[in-house]
Amino acid sequence: MNLNSLLRASTLLGLVLLAPICVGDTSGQRLAESAGRGLDGADAPRLVLKTIDGGTIDLGALYGKKAVYVKLWATWCVPCREQMPHFEHAFETAGPDLAVIAINIGFNDSLEEVEKYRKTVGITMPIVFDEDGHVGAAFNLRVTPQHIVIGRDGRIQYVGHLADQRLDAALVAARSGGTAASVTGAGGAGKPLARQLGVGDLLPAQAVKLLGGRPFQMRDATAHRPIVLVFLSPWCETYLATTRPTVAANCRAARLQVKDRAAARDARWLGVASGLWITAADLRKYRSDYDVTIPLTLDASSGLFREFGVNDVPTLIVADGQGRIVQRVEPGDSRGLGKALDALREHAAL
Repeated sequence: MNLNSLLRASTLLGLVLLAPICVGDTSGQRLAESAGRGLDGADAPRLVLKTIDGGTIDLGALYGKKAVYVKLWATWCVPCREQMPHFEHAFETAGPDLAVIAINIGFNDSLEEVEKYRKTVGITMPIVFDEDGHVGAAFNLRVTPQHIVIGRDGRIQYVGHLADQRLDAALVAARSGGTAASVTGAGGAGKPLARQLGVGDLLPAQAVKLLGGRPFQMRDATAHRPIVLVFLSPWCETYLATTRPTVAANCRAARLQVKDRAAARDARWLGVASGLWITAADLRKYRSDYDVTIPLTLDASSGLFREFGVNDVPTLIVADGQGRIVQRVEPGDSRGLGKALDALREHAAL
């Protein structure tokens, strides 16, 4: 069934009211509202977006002229799929005073998957692939889908998760509001990183805060041991088992391998959990449920994910005793971590 058929079958003039997906015990709407507290009423970021078809959307040029409706989504996200008829309906009925833009968040997704999904479902709206995560960062991405409604005055009016009456009311209000004589925008918010850390670079010198509040120094010259950063998502094994079974299997294999290697205590370890769909309470539950023994930090803003250019989990970054990155282990590379640590141990013995 394509989108047009779904739209005809939907109720309330094509507006589909949906319940949120919950990963762990977390409410999607609550997470979106939490993200919105830092955005509500703020000048919207003035980003220039590239669509997957090669087009350009200058958000700053739209402010003061029309309202903007942005949806942050992923192809593996069940509520994103369920809400797509509502989103497409908003695009088809937008008129000249509303721009509707789909931003794929790029997390455990690919351009190929997006294009395949668009063709299968029949999406006609502009789609942007947020490969480096800078668009999600500009809009405080915490959940999928995450709806952003920007008024004609260029200020963010609504952030939410559900396709419900609150979203519909926000769209009406954004379109009917007055235009701004001058829109300043949010400066450089959400700009792509000039450079991401890779092999040969030193780890950041600053400390991160672990669960419980204790600081953890990634680059520690006194430790004299290699360090492995494990970029993970606590819901990967369970939630993606249906929509991305290969990814779910990779997450489980990496978790087990990390637990086995960490027991040897020949390296320092840090689990970096994505803040997408996760709170500190969820991360503590994950640690307890899976008996995770390595230190964990919640990357709520995804700053570390962007700094290291990590878009897919599980990804592991291996650095030597001086904190210099020597290897990046991509998802599915079951032997890469062991080979990297063995090589570091042999080098230290010389």
